[in-house]
Amino acid sequence: MAPRFGPLQLGLAALGTAAAALDVFADGWVAAEYARGGHPGWAALVLALLAAASVATQACSWLWLRSDPPPLRPDMPQWLVAALHLLQLGFLFRCLHALKVGWKVCWAKAEEEQEQSHMAFLSHDISMLRLFETFLENTPQLTLLLYVILQTNKAEPSQGLGICTAFLCVTWSLLDYHQSLRSFLQDKYELSWGSSIVYFLWNLFVICPRILAVALFALLWPYGVAVHFPLVWLAMFLWVSLQGTDFMESPGPEQLYRAMVAVILYFSWFNVAQGRTLYRSIIYHGFILVDSTLLALSWLWCRSPSDEHAYLIPLVSAALPCYLLGLALRVTYYKWLHPNVRAQQEGSYDEVDANRRGDGLEFRSLGVPDLVNRRMQLLAQAQFPISRLVGPRLLNGAAAAESAI
Repeated sequence: MAPRFGPLQLGLAALGTAAAALDVFADGWVAAEYARGGHPGWAALVLALLAAASVATQACSWLWLRSDPPPLRPDMPQWLVAALHLLQLGFLFRCLHALKVGWKVCWAKAEEEQEQSHMAFLSHDISMLRLFETFLENTPQLTLLLYVILQTNKAEPSQGLGICTAFLCVTWSLLDYHQSLRSFLQDKYELSWGSSIVYFLWNLFVICPRILAVALFALLWPYGVAVHFPLVWLAMFLWVSLQGTDFMESPGPEQLYRAMVAVILYFSWFNVAQGRTLYRSIIYHGFILVDSTLLALSWLWCRSPSDEHAYLIPLVSAALPCYLLGLALRVTYYKWLHPNVRAQQEGSYDEVDANRRGDGLEFRSLGVPDLVNRRMQLLAQAQFPISRLVGPRLLNGAAAAESAI
């Protein structure tokens, strides 16, 4: 049975759609202000980040639509859907289409279960695309915004509001993504308010010091970031490739997915492979902690004694405790709030020895004819390790349609 979609979820989906449209408008407004203020380079960088994120997101959206089974595709000519993606309107179209289906789910009674499954499929894709767009666009733009404020030594109220809003958007996209993963579990494993708050704060306290370190490094060596980012991105890309991801339908698009995940990993942890993540997490956070510390220390060491940014020293000093606090909250989440904890308490799963008998976390029971979002299901299995998958392996796209025949 698919997770229930009601009026509250419809309202949140509408707010998410409005926020996506408002974000594009805000990016254009910021770029125009930079150009008007005599900084065409900053304006071009804002637009370049917007364009790169949009192209990558639209490409993923189009590839997914092509692989989806016909019953889940929009009821319109394929060439028109392709044209919308070429015009960079594919993600917005997906959101509007999901609102249409969500309205039917909330107020129409015919074929309720089928529509619920359809809505869950659409919501999972939108959640993943929003996460991609956030880390490809909003997080780098947030770093640029902080750099501009530090460079000009002037913060307008709108800029301060923009920073707060951007941080909330980034963390909210992670929370929405995590909620989508949990929707594959039984209702008793739903994300509670307590675990939501801890998950929110964990990501906030980890991402903030990373963005601050990169912005400070750019303050002294603006072009140094153009060298630092590709090097770290390449390391993350190779690391993701070594984990053998299987997210997309073919090898070519899989490389695009790995490249986008590498951008996410530049700023925040993102699990892409099944199995225990303890050692992978230690390696990743250790690398990011050392890298961010070197960036911050390079600013402290090389800045001029008469530098007008001396007021940032206490803030830089607080960055390390902030990051460590984020890691402590992450440990708290996995020790007391992760679904595996409840599974252990019920005696159905032993995380120390995953080879013991037991069903582990209980995923929603899904029949083979049901069309399941395989992309998000694979990530859910990576996020919530189980000793035995409940039910058969479910497919996505054309393979799902063939298996149902």
